[in-house]
Amino acid sequence: MKNNNHILLPVLVMAGLALMGCVERKITVTTEPAGAVVWLNDEEIGATPVTTHFTWYGDYDVVARCDGYETLHTSRETPTPIWQWPGLDLFFECFWPFELVDEHTWHFKLTPTTPGDPDVLIRNALDLQAEAVPELSSRQIESVE
Repeated sequence: MKNNNHILLPVLVMAGLALMGCVERKITVTTEPAGAVVWLNDEEIGATPVTTHFTWYGDYDVVARCDGYETLHTSRETPTPIWQWPGLDLFFECFWPFELVDEHTWHFKLTPTTPGDPDVLIRNALDLQAEAVPELSSRQIESVE
């Protein structure tokens, strides 16, 4: 019978490394009201409440849209924890025996839209129409009013 100990040791080392901890990074976004569609850095992540994984730390552009509410354009930062600093991150990613979870929760309150004055909206529409179609005479625009 052949001695396979030279194969067994690398297999055990690989299995041990596979069981080591890792880092899970998550961002959870909630809004008031719930159900707003959210984009992080121009990538749609879903309707709130929503949780997504992230891979890098730093600034994120956030856009949230919901019918009946003004579109929210803002930014948020995910600060780098000490165990993700260069040099330390290798140890915590590969050799730390426990899983680390870095979770950030962002909550946004959306502002309801206010209905505009219909006369102002009509006048703005006519002005845009006059710009888009210069052939329209001012007489035609005035007859609509």
